[in-house]
Amino acid sequence: MSEFRIGDLVARKSYDFDVLFKIVEIIDHSGKERVYILKGVHMRVLADAPGNDLVRQTAKEVKRFTANNDNRVNKNIDYVINARKIRNSAKGIKGAFFHRTKNSFSRAGKVLHLDGDKDYLDTCLEKYEEMELKATGVHVPESQQPAAVGGLLKEHIPDIVVLTGHDALVKGYKDINDINYYRNSRYYAAAVKEARKFEPSYDDLVIFAGACQSHFEAILEAGANYASSPNRVLIHALDPVFVCEKIAFSGVDNIVSTEDLISRTITGVEGIGGLQTRGKYREGLPKSPYLKG
Repeated sequence: MSEFRIGDLVARKSYDFDVLFKIVEIIDHSGKERVYILKGVHMRVLADAPGNDLVRQTAKEVKRFTANNDNRVNKNIDYVINARKIRNSAKGIKGAFFHRTKNSFSRAGKVLHLDGDKDYLDTCLEKYEEMELKATGVHVPESQQPAAVGGLLKEHIPDIVVLTGHDALVKGYKDINDINYYRNSRYYAAAVKEARKFEPSYDDLVIFAGACQSHFEAILEAGANYASSPNRVLIHALDPVFVCEKIAFSGVDNIVSTEDLISRTITGVEGIGGLQTRGKYREGLPKSPYLKG
């Protein structure tokens, strides 16, 4: 077997080749086996593995992973867009959006997205744009998010803030309820607390926080509306985007169904959970005659 290199796409034999990874770092310890640091291509996960557990993926295998991911993502986006069209055209239905006329205008919620991973952030920003959702993205390492979030909230005044990146239970953990056995959960929880100092109301500022295997309960207790990961599973890189879309395009007079919101995510109820929250979409009158578009 040839040596692996940074950038190689691989999967792990010990996990039955369930996740496509990219090698992002190689660690050599004197007298010890070489260790490869892996980043999920589609899932928000960092892992490490010895070379004998890795198999370089062929172009055909990479295509299979990519097609499976794209199918799931595109299915969700198509559902979102179609559901939005149906809601926006509804007339006289209880709970429907404001009755649209040629003289009305609308504003969806705005998103501030802090991400510890630049690649995932870029992917999320691409999908926000595809779903016509206004979002500002900032690459902030997980450990720096508690110090950064307050100033960024003051600067951007979003309706929704995302605090994400990577996370994991550390190897050999002894207590799943102890936040100190998680790679980054304590930073997400601390960042949520800082965000709540800026805006205590769960409806005025909606917070999503967490990543793969995050301490769900601690992050919610810190003040998040939505968090990962109830069953300590891996979550998809785009799960925060689908959470934001649902909140941003749900009417301000509606309490968003948590079950409906979770069903919009790729990972589902094992990976994402949270609390009832009011939507951020508003309709208004009249539409300015000077407004372009």
